[in-house]
Amino acid sequence: MARAATTADAFNAIAEPRRRAIIDLLADGRTHAVGEVVRRLRLPQPVVSKHLGVLRTVGIVSASRHGRHRLYRLNAHAIKPVHDWASAYAHFWTHQVERIKERAERRILEELVRKPDTNKEAGR
Repeated sequence: MARAATTADAFNAIAEPRRRAIIDLLADGRTHAVGEVVRRLRLPQPVVSKHLGVLRTVGIVSASRHGRHRLYRLNAHAIKPVHDWASAYAHFWTHQVERIKERAERRILEELVRKPDTNKEAGR
C-alpha cells in the first residue's frame, strides 16, 4: 500500500519529527523568520524551508513577508483534527493513572495497618 503524501493532511505532515520540532518552536504564538528556526533547531536552511513548505501546504503554518524575510506563524487550529482523534483514546492513559494512584493509596493504607502504633510504644 502506498504511503500518503506528507501534504495530504495534518496527520501526515506532523509524522516527521523535525516538523514537530518546528511546530513546537512556533507554538509561542509569535512569528519567526526561517533564519531563526534554522539557528534554534540547528538544522540546515534548505531542510527547514522544505519542512515549513509542507506545514504551510496543509495549513499548519502561515507565512508573511516582512522586507526580505518570510515570517512563519503557527495555525494551531489546523492541528485540532489530530487532537480530536487522539482524545478518543485518552481514557486508556487516564485509566492507567487512576489505577496507579489507587494502588499507591492502597499500599499506604496497608502499611499503616501493618505497622505497630508507635505512639503507644512511646508512651510506655
